[in-house]
Amino acid sequence: MTPQELRTLCLSFNAAVEEFPFNPETSVFKVLGKMFALSSLEGSPLTVNLKCDPEDAVRLRGEYEGLVIPGWHMNKRHWNTVTVDGPLPDRLVRELVEDSYDLVVAGLPRAERLRLDRS
Repeated sequence: MTPQELRTLCLSFNAAVEEFPFNPETSVFKVLGKMFALSSLEGSPLTVNLKCDPEDAVRLRGEYEGLVIPGWHMNKRHWNTVTVDGPLPDRLVRELVEDSYDLVVAGLPRAERLRLDRS
């Protein structure tokens, strides 16, 4: 997956936006103010931090050793850093990004979730 494909994927979700709160090189993808993905799109290798169910996070780290690791500078129980420009199938990367978005949306207040459903 290329940096542009990752950006396009992250922005394809309802109400998703890209912001640069840390520096101009670090893209933070948010839904209603809550982060679901973080990436230095110019980095090599290309990685993205994604929210993950804690049990799935551990399973993925074991299954894709070296490609899915505990989230760099994140809560390692809930975040993974995923190498997206390597041998991981694009389909899996898309699923992981979507899962991250869904987890963040599920944690939003009910009124905000309903507002998203109507958008």
